[in-house]
Amino acid sequence: MDPNPFKQFEQWFQAATEAEPVLPEAVSLSTATREGRLSSRMVLLKDFDETGFVFYSNYESRKGLELAENPNAALVFYWRQLERQICITGTVSKVSREESEAYFRTRPRGSQIGALTSSQSQVVASREVLENRFQQLLAEYEGREIPLPSYWGGYRLSPATIEFWQGRSDRLHDRFFYQRQSGGPWQLERLSP
Repeated sequence: MDPNPFKQFEQWFQAATEAEPVLPEAVSLSTATREGRLSSRMVLLKDFDETGFVFYSNYESRKGLELAENPNAALVFYWRQLERQICITGTVSKVSREESEAYFRTRPRGSQIGALTSSQSQVVASREVLENRFQQLLAEYEGREIPLPSYWGGYRLSPATIEFWQGRSDRLHDRFFYQRQSGGPWQLERLSP
């Protein structure tokens, strides 16, 4: 294992990208309310570096509201073909508006309109209401740049712990646990399966 968990993640993520043909960047994100009520959902990893793991969402969604009141969160990647998972815990903060804007510009036009259309996690009367709103916005912005909504952008999970799990047929799995020490360096330990 590399002593730097981000370099180790990069190696495993590259292997997953080659082995998993569909959405190797899909990751389970778990958040909690201030009182500790948990919720989980899948999001897509859009970037990572030594500062953390980046995903994008509606800030007014359930996850956004939970992260606003409790920034502690967890990510779990699972790549069945490789029998590998990575569990990450840490705190989440918003990325800069400039970073969100730059990513938003790379999204397909339909996805940009979708971000404007949806009041994510809110009750909607029908599918027809969504479709009509989408078509209305599509016509409104025809031939024009679609603005980044003020309520939409990126989050970065800055990890405190990262665990790499490699499955084995004898159930004596390999588990490697990285924990950030005060001052910045990482401690690496092997855990019993």
